[in-house]
Amino acid sequence: MPRSGPNKYKEDILCSFCGLPQKDVGFLIEGIESYICESCVGFAQEIIDERKTPIENYPSADPSTPREIKEELDKYIIGQSAAKKAVAVAVYNHYKRIQEQSNDDVELEKSNILLLGPSGTGKTLIAKTLARILDVPFAIADATVLTEAGYVGEDVENILVRLFHAADYNVEATQRGIVYIDEIDKIAKRDSNVSITRDVSGEGVQQSLLKILEGTEAKIPPEGGRKHPEQPLITINTSNILFICGGAFVGMEKHIERRVSGTGIGFDREIKEKLKDDQLLKHVRPDDLINFGFIPELIGRLPVTTALEELTEEAMNSILTQPRNSLIKQYVRLFEMEGVQLEFTKTAIREVAKLAMKRKTGARALRSILESVMLDIMYEVPSKKDINSCVINAAVITKNTKPVYKKIAKSA
Repeated sequence: MPRSGPNKYKEDILCSFCGLPQKDVGFLIEGIESYICESCVGFAQEIIDERKTPIENYPSADPSTPREIKEELDKYIIGQSAAKKAVAVAVYNHYKRIQEQSNDDVELEKSNILLLGPSGTGKTLIAKTLARILDVPFAIADATVLTEAGYVGEDVENILVRLFHAADYNVEATQRGIVYIDEIDKIAKRDSNVSITRDVSGEGVQQSLLKILEGTEAKIPPEGGRKHPEQPLITINTSNILFICGGAFVGMEKHIERRVSGTGIGFDREIKEKLKDDQLLKHVRPDDLINFGFIPELIGRLPVTTALEELTEEAMNSILTQPRNSLIKQYVRLFEMEGVQLEFTKTAIREVAKLAMKRKTGARALRSILESVMLDIMYEVPSKKDINSCVINAAVITKNTKPVYKKIAKSA
């Protein structure tokens, strides 16, 4: 048991941490063959507090209104108005539920979110932007690597390990974070027929996700990996963790079309209006998801379902120039660091959007196209000390010609 030092000062007693004698520090706390002064105790407490990051000191999620959340999303994400509105309302209600928890007779349940949409339409970006707006821990997990416990792959609990690390190993902060589970459509049941083999990366994973999505006391290994009997485990309550699941759901359209258009036969069959393929996902219902290969229990734990639209050429143009983190703005900033003014003509931007539409991979195609076009230019520009202007026109994009380099005299 540590005890305070003797009342009478002794010149030979020093603090084992800062080295100051007892007469300069007031008093010392004695341990086993060591001493610590009150100043060093204070510094140690500050380090502990900083490391633990108590929840009251952690940036709090306090969204004012769903409208304001959507307005923040609009700064980074082009289009997808319906999806952003649905997500804004769900997130607002979720964090108000956390803040207003009380012992009254009404128990509010959380609303996890399911995002459906083609690749490159902004599903992951919506989740990332939400976490940044709300200033809470955020983690992305890939559903394709998950398997049932005991099989090759990752345990479902490893999703929480990523969030725990993102929260700087703080349990309370972890318990109010956001988890985005990507490629959720890849864990659909492989076949609706009963099989003699276990579907360990399909229905097995769905079963394992049920409790975590709803709310449970999950035991996780602090550093991840498989659980071992001798390994210390940390308990994470998932009741206040918001889960956002996203996937492309390729082939879902045929299930929706079969239901919406009708498949009756005979003279008195009901003829329904045929919808375009890019409109079908908006009409998704729980029974469509079940037919796709999801168990009803999992769909019930993802009550907010919203579809993202396939990007148009006009939206691609806007993505290139309008958001705060748009690709054009990023390249302009990189060239500013070299003292060069970079300019993309409107026709060049349109050509990039056209090429991206042909690749059919959504907004991700924009970066790959620009990286290819700009590679040689970014290689050459730092060596060109006699220019301060670079203009990218349509020919640079379509014919891989050299850009227009200029030396512009700076005004006094």
